[in-house]
Amino acid sequence: MRFILLFLLITTTACTQNLTVKGLQQPVEVLRDQWGVNHIYAKNEHDLFFAQGYMAAQDRLFQLEMWRRQATGTVAELLGPRELKRDIGTRLFKFRPQNLNAELNVYHPHGSLIVRAFVAGINAYITEINQTPDKLPFEFKTLNTKPGLWTPEIVISRHQGLLSNIRDELNNGRLVHLIGADSLRALQWFHPVDKPGAPDLTLHVDGTGLMQNILELYEAFRLPIRFSATDKSLGATDEDEARRMRERDAVDDWFEAEKQFVGSNNWVIAGEKSASGYPMLANDPHRAQSAPSLRYWAHLNAPGWNVIGAGEPTLPGISVGHNDYGAWGLTIFDTDNEDLYVYEINPANPNQYRYKGRWETMRVLRETIPVKGQAAQTVTLKYTRHGPVVFEDGKAHRAYAVRAGWREQGCSPYLASLRMNQAKSWAEFRQACLYSRIPGENMIWAGRPSATRKGDIGWQAVGLAPIRKNWTGLVPVPGDGRFEWAGYLPIAQLPHSENPQSGYIVTANNNLTPPDFPHRNAIGWVWASPSRAHRIEEVLGDGRRKTLPDFMRLQADYVALPARTLVPLLEPLSSPDLPTEQALTYLRKWNYELGTSSVAAAIYVSYETQLRRAFLNMAVPADARTYLKSIPTKRLLDWAVTPQLATNRPINRDSLLLACVTNAVEDLTKQLGPDMETWVYGQRTLKHITLTHALSDLVSDEQRRRINIGPAARGGYAETVNATGNSLNQEHGATFRIVMDTQDWDRTMGINSPGQSADPDSPHYRDLFPLWAENGYFPAFFTRKRVEQVTETKMVLKP
Repeated sequence: MRFILLFLLITTTACTQNLTVKGLQQPVEVLRDQWGVNHIYAKNEHDLFFAQGYMAAQDRLFQLEMWRRQATGTVAELLGPRELKRDIGTRLFKFRPQNLNAELNVYHPHGSLIVRAFVAGINAYITEINQTPDKLPFEFKTLNTKPGLWTPEIVISRHQGLLSNIRDELNNGRLVHLIGADSLRALQWFHPVDKPGAPDLTLHVDGTGLMQNILELYEAFRLPIRFSATDKSLGATDEDEARRMRERDAVDDWFEAEKQFVGSNNWVIAGEKSASGYPMLANDPHRAQSAPSLRYWAHLNAPGWNVIGAGEPTLPGISVGHNDYGAWGLTIFDTDNEDLYVYEINPANPNQYRYKGRWETMRVLRETIPVKGQAAQTVTLKYTRHGPVVFEDGKAHRAYAVRAGWREQGCSPYLASLRMNQAKSWAEFRQACLYSRIPGENMIWAGRPSATRKGDIGWQAVGLAPIRKNWTGLVPVPGDGRFEWAGYLPIAQLPHSENPQSGYIVTANNNLTPPDFPHRNAIGWVWASPSRAHRIEEVLGDGRRKTLPDFMRLQADYVALPARTLVPLLEPLSSPDLPTEQALTYLRKWNYELGTSSVAAAIYVSYETQLRRAFLNMAVPADARTYLKSIPTKRLLDWAVTPQLATNRPINRDSLLLACVTNAVEDLTKQLGPDMETWVYGQRTLKHITLTHALSDLVSDEQRRRINIGPAARGGYAETVNATGNSLNQEHGATFRIVMDTQDWDRTMGINSPGQSADPDSPHYRDLFPLWAENGYFPAFFTRKRVEQVTETKMVLKP
């Protein structure tokens, strides 16, 4: 861990900048440390969050502008007609509060004050920078635009929330139509399942109608914004729109990747399991890799507030981190808060649908959307009692609407963290969790012991969970009144535990639902592979007391648990093909680690890829592969250890495994040449990471080199604790990590790739990327004394 010691030896002498900022009530000190983290010291709550917004805008202005446009449905105003469907989808699903203050105060008793102060801070910086447009970040100059002012409604937008399963629900309906419910249950891993024929996949709607592009508007507003060379001129052309249509597979791939690889790890251990004797906690959320980073570190200090960690630059507060009393972290817990309803439409009036035997009239809104390069477009938005109408089939007299629980009050993602930031005990933290509705999460806590307080550890699943009394939520249902939600399950009734006998809690998006959980249809049926969780449990349960370096090594762990099943199956096999036999020899001697200097790792990953492809092609009919693009690891392993595979035709298991090794060798030979000793995992052509800025295609080669970052060698894959996805260029995984020992908050370590700033001219744009690429960390100091020792610049914001 030399890199940590080197950082700790560095001390700095900070220069002081004095700025007058309209909107503050009292002076605020901002100490920016040498890793770009702002430590904000304010004298009151308003100024604390004003300064957080102000500094976030200073560091991440273009990110904030893209969030603003996505939240308000004004992307087409910047990028032209190809983004019109995105804006329609945004406005169709937009949350429109009846009482804004009531909405804001759900997240915290002072929520209205906090959010409005945060917005005021953002706007103060935007107002300043717009007066000197030559100082705007390069993205604004490239696109010939300026940042717009924020409102509180922008903060509570749900457009970037990790939402639910509506695409899976539609695809399940399509698959039941194409291959039948029994085949789908055999292919997908729905669990837990306590009886034959479960879960119920009865399709009560016409399957043929489901084959249409029903969720186009929903998908459009969920997709990340992509830029092309035409965005520098008058927006996109018809040719670009045709290209967008050709990229339909890319859209499916993005959602598939989000489903498979957007995950996280967290774990907490009790004092009896740690070397310090105090509870410890680790968290590494897995999201899309990007430049700049999704995450943003901050330290907030004011009367009643002292919290450090990270969230997103667009939101006030800290999502993952610690205060004086305890630490917390999150991973995704699968709740199901979306359903697709299908309606019979009145042939005489397309705005009426049948509900409980009579025609009911849709609510209709009309909005005008500005579009760059052409006249503004007026669009019609329709709503049933269940939600937005996303598709109308005039010929069949059918309409499709999405009921999205997250469109209700109190569902803005992560804002309930504001309550968590002030929790002083497990009981207070769990109470704060009851306000966390979107996304579904596993929240864990490590309390710092004191003379009056026990060092509790705990887990509470959170999220909006609709109660379905007569269906599973896995397939679309008629909107005729037979399938209605019976309210929401109180969050306190979701799974939870406190101070377990094992002395540790591990969550990694795997299924932690007790087999006898009484509200099965309120939560999801599809969970992440348990490989990451099992590996973490294996290490935490090895009988050794753990230290922070142990936690760091575990977050960087590259052991592939599926290999422990799949590689031994090859041991008795041999091949007359010399390269195949040589590959088998490498695998027999391998330690199952996907490290960056391993030949066996390269062979194994290619072999597993071939095996997954072979199983998919054998088990899933060609016309169904559009809707089931991958086989769960559980099914892969079950089939691999079964001599007679459960596929559509009999096949010899050993022959198949050997053929997959041969195919892997042939694939690697084409990529890297015949010398197997050079097939080292982590090479640029095998496993690496390059971060490409969203505007990379719009700038010169010189600018492109300035804004793109990498490459760097990577290890691991989607099933390792250090999850790096299954693509050659790592696109998902942990950009932010944190490890905390409650004995001493100044020992907290963290990382944020590629850096805290979004400005390529800033030293903090890419400074953390080399450290992150080596699975390293920086110290996240908490006490004022230690922060001052590593302060790079001191800024005093004055009213």
